[in-house]
Amino acid sequence: MSNYSLELKDSQKSSHSYYQIRFNAMASPCEVLIKTQDKELSNILAKLTISEVNRIECKYSRYNADSLLAKINTSNGNPVDIDIETYQLFNYAKELFNLSEGLFDITSGILGKLWNFQNQTSIPDNSIIKDTLSFIGFDRIQYTEKSISLPKGMQIDFGGIGKEYAVDQVAKILNNRCKESSSNFLINLGGDLFAKDYKSEIDNSPWKIGLENSKSGYINLLNGAVATSGTSQRSFTQNGKVYSHLLNPKTGWPIENPPKSVTCFAETCVLAGTFSSLAMLQGVNAESFLKSEEIEHILVR
Repeated sequence: MSNYSLELKDSQKSSHSYYQIRFNAMASPCEVLIKTQDKELSNILAKLTISEVNRIECKYSRYNADSLLAKINTSNGNPVDIDIETYQLFNYAKELFNLSEGLFDITSGILGKLWNFQNQTSIPDNSIIKDTLSFIGFDRIQYTEKSISLPKGMQIDFGGIGKEYAVDQVAKILNNRCKESSSNFLINLGGDLFAKDYKSEIDNSPWKIGLENSKSGYINLLNGAVATSGTSQRSFTQNGKVYSHLLNPKTGWPIENPPKSVTCFAETCVLAGTFSSLAMLQGVNAESFLKSEEIEHILVR
């Protein structure tokens, strides 16, 4: 289990307090705020939270050689046994693939080997991109409730939904344990958030969440989830043209004219996160896509 810090935070304008749990997971700083003065309960919830996040990361991280995902990715086309949780994740990935007409594709992660946006110095050769496209396509995966067959050479990456899924699973656990004590909470896993019935005791308002590129600099969150996708942290420029890290799995090239950022609000973090990603992948059509899906959002160009 990961190490964590537990600190009691006192409100300046009331007798109420909350515990702040901090830890690192999924290559991100994480925290959970729990409205309670019960240190024993907070320690229990901290351990439950970290245990669940670690479980999901160990099971679905492509960087973990012992993960189920690594086993699938190295199966060389042979069937691999899966459980109902994994089957449901694949079903959701399939829904997103169909909804986006192939733009959201969990088999497209191998394009990242061609486009390294941390130290990119040149554009990949177009012939190499075309060769790589032959190993992309969710519709080529065969799976049932009990097994999956991934064609040899293809790779799966749950990075687009994994952290958001972890937020929702932790929220279920905390909600079940916090109901009796009315200990409300805020979950933040690397910027993917979920809040339950919590009002800041300092000014009796919802949580104020910092938001990059927004006019106000923050958003209010009381109940539900929020997630943001953006291009500001990962891109490179060549000959005056900016290339974002958002790659089109159909062409192998960066998406043209994506927004600077899209923040979506939803009942679950998986929905908020995936719709913010889907909108970014729509490029110039991001606004019309979100409007058609009736998703509450903040979009910055």
